[in-house]
Amino acid sequence: MKFFLISDNTDTQMGMRLAGIEGVVVNEPNEVLEALQKARNDEKIGVVLITEKLINLCHDEIYEMKLNSTRPLIVEIPDRHGTSDISKSIDGYVRDAIGLKL
Repeated sequence: MKFFLISDNTDTQMGMRLAGIEGVVVNEPNEVLEALQKARNDEKIGVVLITEKLINLCHDEIYEMKLNSTRPLIVEIPDRHGTSDISKSIDGYVRDAIGLKL
């Protein structure tokens, strides 16, 4: 199983490449959906990492895929322009999973 990155900037792409994760840089909603479709058609890709900015561009379509597809797993990642606070996300997951507030 491989990871694949769909990013809106080359900095994120280069960082992931250093970790051995290939990907593409896109900026338009149609490019995002096309890259996602190519990833879905590749049986070797199990996880698609996609930056927060691109999730916001195609929010409805991506969440529809997340709800109705078993593969690939689509994971939102913050990038250098991201506004999400990862510690709040982790706290939320723990709270939801086991009912414990950190």
